[in-house]
Amino acid sequence: MATTRKSQAGGRNGPADTAAPPGATAPPGATAPAGAAPADGSTRSERRTHLVLLAGELFAQKGYRATTVREIADAAGILSGSLYHHFDSKESIGDEILSGFINEILADYHRAVASADSPRAAIEQIVRSTSRTLSQHRAALAMLQNDWNYFSTQPRFAYLPMALREIERIWIAQLELGREHGLFRADLDAKLTYRLIQDVLWIPGQWRRTSRYRTDQVVDGFLRILFEGIAARP
Repeated sequence: MATTRKSQAGGRNGPADTAAPPGATAPPGATAPAGAAPADGSTRSERRTHLVLLAGELFAQKGYRATTVREIADAAGILSGSLYHHFDSKESIGDEILSGFINEILADYHRAVASADSPRAAIEQIVRSTSRTLSQHRAALAMLQNDWNYFSTQPRFAYLPMALREIERIWIAQLELGREHGLFRADLDAKLTYRLIQDVLWIPGQWRRTSRYRTDQVVDGFLRILFEGIAARP
């Protein structure tokens, strides 16, 4: 499923700096500090993970297109050539961040539909898992919102629009199923309802960090409004 949500924010202009420069594929250690010991598998994996985290922070702050490989390397305290020992391009880093996020979201959605005993239960599980996953992938969400116009046109990221369509399909199917079973209003517009819910769920999570409410409280409140409304009952 894709993303993520289709943000209306356009991609920022900036140097692509995506392809490995000539000589970047030199033997390991060619750009390493003098006297540095060869990294074993676990150390290399840890460095790769650290680079992804640093890059994600920069992408979220500056925008994916505006961030250069040199800036990522500078943030990590290494030479640009050393970064290419872990990734062959900036796209590879962005791909790792976004595909991991999307795969987790879709897995949660499919798990919810397969395990829930009703459309309402499936939707509740989807809302809870989405909130949890978004809080763990803030960089990916910011990238999609800030640079969606760019990612949606790149062949390497063609899975993002496809994922978004799958997310929408799952939501609409559950909403329509609930309507057919009498769980939801008979006049429910499934597609419009999905779009409204999507915009609430996929908003940036920064406000939650400064809010006095815990994430679980926010989710509980959202679900109460979604299923029970705010009008007083006689």
